[in-house]
Amino acid sequence: MPVPGNDGRACHSMMGIKMNRRIAHRTLSALIVDQLRQSILAGVHVAGTQLRQDALAETYNVSRIPVREALFQLEAEGLVRIAPHKGAVVSELSLEEINDVFDLRAILEPRLLAHSLPLLDSSDFDQLESIQTRFRNSIATRNIREWGEINAEFHLALYSRASQPRSQAIVAGLLQTSDRYTRLQLSNTAAMDTAEKEHAELIALCRARKGDEACRFLAQHIETVRQGLLRVIDVRAGL
Repeated sequence: MPVPGNDGRACHSMMGIKMNRRIAHRTLSALIVDQLRQSILAGVHVAGTQLRQDALAETYNVSRIPVREALFQLEAEGLVRIAPHKGAVVSELSLEEINDVFDLRAILEPRLLAHSLPLLDSSDFDQLESIQTRFRNSIATRNIREWGEINAEFHLALYSRASQPRSQAIVAGLLQTSDRYTRLQLSNTAAMDTAEKEHAELIALCRARKGDEACRFLAQHIETVRQGLLRVIDVRAGL
């Protein structure tokens, strides 16, 4: 005969095991997402490359479940497309996506800055200057991996005081999506110098509490990056 209470404890134990497995899969998936994302952004996996689940599972010494979850996440970020009968393929650079991403950034980021700027304090400006220094160093050492990450960190720090968490989350996603494009756009010295100078100008305008001017300059900065990126793509396409 079963001991009273054992069924409940056994059920709870099984639920705990299943929960731990789900957490383990999510943790593995997050690690694989980060590794694959960096490989795609660095050009290790070029556009059109097929990412086979079984090969990736073997590479990372995991089951196919966290690999599949990672590929779905990368698809949501626009880095991968999952096609019938082909599986996951590294996405081509898309002009439509570039314009969509930068149109949204030009709408949302000045709005966030307008709400954040009046509340920025000395500690926020210290953080911005620290990020700017790291951005400058990454340019000097041509640390490709860091360019997009620090650029996103800089922009999000500008908007950190805005009480608009949904807009901030959307912009964080847009910056992550545009990381691939930002690295391409910053592939020449002139573009890197321009980005550094424009970030410095944004800090100066914010310090001076010139809200309207800072928001206009931010929109112009985003458009400058877009146009520089489109020129790079045109050159690569031989247009």
